[in-house]
Amino acid sequence: MEVQLLLLEITLMTLLSLSCSAILGVASSPSLAKRDCQSRCGGIEIPYPFGIGPNCHLLKNDSFYDKYTRLFQILCDNSTNPPKPFLNLTDGRREILEISLAGTLKIKNPITFSDCPSKPNRSRIPNLSPTPFWFSDRNMFTAVSCGRLASLTYLGGGATEMAVCLSICDYSSILVNNSCRGINCCQTPLPFNIGANFTTSFGPLIINGTNGTSGRTILNGTSGRTCKYAFLVDPEWFTSNSTNIYDIAELDDVPVVLNWRILGGIDNSTKDNVNRNCESAAGPCSCLEGYQGNPYLRGGCQDINECEDPNRPNICGSDKICSNFNGTFVCYTPLSPQPRPLQPIKLGIIVLCSVFGLLFHIIGAWWLHKVIKKRKNIKRKQKFFRQNGGLLLEQQLSSGEVNVEKIKLFNAKELEKATDRFNVHRILGQGGQGTVYKGMLTDGRNVAVKKSKAVDGGEVSQFINEIVILSQINHRNVVKLLGCCLESEVPLLVYEFLPNGTLSQYIHSRDEDFPLTWEMRLRVGTEVAGALSYLHSSASMPIYHRDIKSSNILLDDKYRAKVADFGTSRTVSIDKTHLTMTHVNGTFGYLDPEYFQSSQFTDKSDVYSFGVVLAELLTGQKPVSVTRSQEGKQDGRSLATHFIVSMEESCLFDILDAEVMKGGKKEEIVAVANLAKRCLNMKGKKRPAMKEIAVKLEEILMSSKSSDVKHIAKVEHVQTEIAEVWDVSTSTGSHMDTGSSLDGQPLLSFKSR
Repeated sequence: MEVQLLLLEITLMTLLSLSCSAILGVASSPSLAKRDCQSRCGGIEIPYPFGIGPNCHLLKNDSFYDKYTRLFQILCDNSTNPPKPFLNLTDGRREILEISLAGTLKIKNPITFSDCPSKPNRSRIPNLSPTPFWFSDRNMFTAVSCGRLASLTYLGGGATEMAVCLSICDYSSILVNNSCRGINCCQTPLPFNIGANFTTSFGPLIINGTNGTSGRTILNGTSGRTCKYAFLVDPEWFTSNSTNIYDIAELDDVPVVLNWRILGGIDNSTKDNVNRNCESAAGPCSCLEGYQGNPYLRGGCQDINECEDPNRPNICGSDKICSNFNGTFVCYTPLSPQPRPLQPIKLGIIVLCSVFGLLFHIIGAWWLHKVIKKRKNIKRKQKFFRQNGGLLLEQQLSSGEVNVEKIKLFNAKELEKATDRFNVHRILGQGGQGTVYKGMLTDGRNVAVKKSKAVDGGEVSQFINEIVILSQINHRNVVKLLGCCLESEVPLLVYEFLPNGTLSQYIHSRDEDFPLTWEMRLRVGTEVAGALSYLHSSASMPIYHRDIKSSNILLDDKYRAKVADFGTSRTVSIDKTHLTMTHVNGTFGYLDPEYFQSSQFTDKSDVYSFGVVLAELLTGQKPVSVTRSQEGKQDGRSLATHFIVSMEESCLFDILDAEVMKGGKKEEIVAVANLAKRCLNMKGKKRPAMKEIAVKLEEILMSSKSSDVKHIAKVEHVQTEIAEVWDVSTSTGSHMDTGSSLDGQPLLSFKSR
């Protein structure tokens, strides 16, 4: 029904437009471009056989001529305002100033310079060979110099001078406008339409001796202006241009006229056009008198209705009637007297009908605009849905790998409203993959909306992979994904909002108002270990995070740790022990050296990265630092190497953070340090499992709170229960993930205190 109404509206508006045009006597000019092709670029009309875009210019089935006709395809640069058309020649692009169906073309042509301080020496004129273009004899060869002989030399088949002019020195002479009469400037016309491949040169005038004497040089200026420049130029531009001739040296190019023709003859499909005249098989062509349009298009020459031409009113006078015929018109005297003027009632009816017709036209156009806009939005959303991995997500949904109940599909308008149209004041952080905004949903919940910068095939896979992974996880120490949006230009992920930033910020920013105490460090490490233990051992299928680092550990409103960024994470079959990767992913400083060498990622690779996080918590130092060095060690920048060497040399307490020394007991610190050292073992098989690490850290945390014997019994009970699924709770806060490609840059700001 909607399509039928649309067709009806188009038909009615077309008939109404034709009626109005007939009543008002307005004749529309025929298009000079190919049907359904762009006819203008900026203010320049692009007539066929030229054209913008594929299949809009002259095409030849003959492979020999095809390489020439491709040069008729015009490049329209829309990055400028207004857009500019360019001719794509073999040695570069040239801006087009005008295209004429009479067989001429105006482009910007470079000026050649010699000994000009601010310009590079350049003698070659752009090569037009082999092309269907050549320099017109309308151009003038112009040279500005002092006492020099300027020449334009053809390089094809031997050097042949095509144009020569001589300028003499007279520094007291001032050029008026753009006059060029041989004083400090010379100008000469071209002898005929010339081809291409030319060079310009300057030299002294040599007069050969007559009686066996050697030649002598005259008019060889040695002082004054050293800058010399020459150019072919359209004489109309040269004489009408207000720029002083010397100031042309500041330009890079000037207009020049080219001739063009259709190599191989005019396309057979246009030979049935009888209302045109072509000088030759290659053109140029023109419409016959009484016709207008493009003679190179089939039916391109259309009759001119001279009787309705607004430029020729009363063409037959006041006492005769004009009658139009194809290609001409006839004036004749009517046999009966002129009709009387319309009666007022009839005139009122005509006016009333015209008003209603115009109103109907406006309403119909508005309604049609709304329908078309709605259809475009639907198609646009479908395009973005496919582009952002919607088909891949549907495949995962059908396979049962995604928990549909946990993932909500948001619409673009809802998230635009939540983020105040992605207001810059709502930005929480930015990184290589995108920008994170704080938003508020209609139910009052604060959320973090991650807006990707761009999406290609690999990033789509990471985007869908993160949805799949997070839909399977329900743990209090893993960031919660609330949903996603696939119908926007770039994909959007919606997370719970975590107001207190990343662990990396608190370790390395040294906030004196809120220092990261030993107890808090120990608790955060325990929570992260518990989350990783859950991923490795208690999830429905083992999950390897593959990018554990302090900037991917977020803190909620109660400073509880939340593991984030699952874009590169992978699920592993229970019967497999490792993943073999074609590309090594991770962050330098946290990357397992064994994985780096073998490309085989195991659960012990996550253990190594967690060991680096423990070393960060103990030392307060960054994983990689160019200022850190170790005597006798090649990798002094690595915190892992620095930490292990310090422990082996019994210098652990020399590198610990002040807050750790202040609040931690020696035996607790040593226990955590030994655990971190085991995690950083170069051999993965010698590293402890995350389940064991979680148990040890929980034991240290509990023992640090109390040394009561009863509490120790409770710790023993915890040791037996820690292997089971961790207590799961639904978090009511919100946040986002940082993306593994952000190189540790946090996407959340500190909570204002």
